[in-house]
This record gives sequence, C-alpha cells and structure tokens, in this order.
Amino acid sequence: MALIDKHAILEKNATLLLVGSLLVVTVGGIVEIAPLFYLENTIEKVEGMRPYSPLELTGRNIYIREGCYVCHSQMIRPFRDEVERYGHYSLAAESMYDHPFQWGSKRSGPDLARVGDRYSNEWHVQHLTEPRSVVPESIMPSYSFLSSVTIEPSQISTHLVANTRVGVPYTEAMIENAQADLLAQSDPNADTSALLERYPKAKVGDFDGNPGAVTEMDALVAYLQMLGTLVDFSTYDDTAGAR
Repeated sequence: MALIDKHAILEKNATLLLVGSLLVVTVGGIVEIAPLFYLENTIEKVEGMRPYSPLELTGRNIYIREGCYVCHSQMIRPFRDEVERYGHYSLAAESMYDHPFQWGSKRSGPDLARVGDRYSNEWHVQHLTEPRSVVPESIMPSYSFLSSVTIEPSQISTHLVANTRVGVPYTEAMIENAQADLLAQSDPNADTSALLERYPKAKVGDFDGNPGAVTEMDALVAYLQMLGTLVDFSTYDDTAGAR
C-alpha cells in the first residue's frame, strides 16, 4: 500500500515525474551507448580475412538479389551435430566485411558457410541450372537465366566505393583495378599475380564454362567457391584467436 502511495506522488507531481523519466532515459542511454566506445576491443582479428574480390562481391550481390538467404543460412552454430556436418563453427570475424551479414537459422536448404571447394564449378552450375538433376529431393527453383546475363565490368568500381563508405577497407589500388581484377578472375589464362596479391586465395577460373563472356553465373559460383575458405582452421586457436 505504501508503494502505491509513493507511486501516486510521482504521478501527480509533473516536475518529479519529468526528473524521474530523464533519469531512466539517461541510464538506459548510457547502457546502450557506452559499449560502443569499446567496440574495437571486442572484434576478433582472424588471419586470412579480406574484402571480397570484385567478382565475388558481384556474386554476393546476386545472391542477395535472388533471395538465396531466405533458404540458406551462413552460420554454423557451435553444436556438435552442426560442426560434424558443416565444419568449424562460424566466427564473427568471417562476416566483418558483410553488409548485410548472412547469418540466420532458416534452412530450407543446407547452410553454406563452408560450401567453398566442396563441389566443382561444374556441379554448382548444374545445380543452379537444374537443381533436381544433382539433388533429386531439392525444392530450389532453377536459376539457369544467370548464364545468359552478362556483367558490365565498368560498373564494379562503384560497388567497391559504396562498401568503403560503410567501413570495408578497399584501397585506392583495389578500386582503380576493379574492372581488371573482375575480368582476370574469370579468365584462367589471365595473369592473376596482381589479383592474388590484392585478394589472397581468390578462386580463378571460367566458372560457368563459357569463356566468351563474364556472366552472373560466373560471379555467383565464384562467391560460393570462396565461402569458408579464407580462414585456415588448422592454425586457428579457439581460445586465443588466430595465431
């Protein structure tokens, strides 16, 4: 009863109610804002992580555009059954250059966080073209049209610039050579030394089997083939981060 009486005093006194409200908002604001000043200290630095190459970034944009994230997560949880099926659990640092990140738990299809290098380029192309030809029980729709849509390389530098504005550390050299890097990664006969210096472990090849053009199929397969391949987990220390 005494508590109710005290609350009534607070409600009937406008000044006291205002001061109390400001106090609550101030405390809540501090709790939410203060950790942001120490955010850099909480981000684990993992050896091997780098920004997406121009072709991979294009593929990722297609992946998001086509809604692949609706049925496929990219987050392996630290549970035994998931680790045994998909591989090492996902690290936050693996998504440090993702805007937006692809974590989630919706899995109409399998998790793709470690799909890179698990299948050949040809398998991915066939799977995207006619899913049930390689996975009979698949409910995935066909994305065969990707093979007929060519990419305009001259526009890719603008995608890199947009990512720099949200914190992705693309350098001036990366931006200036974006078009050349995109074309080189999709050409197995090209000189890729500069590309691999800027983007270590980038997969190079004629991903869609059509050497006459760089298509959206090339880009999407290039993106899928690098997922989960950048971090060397044979040297990763779960307790101390990367060595």
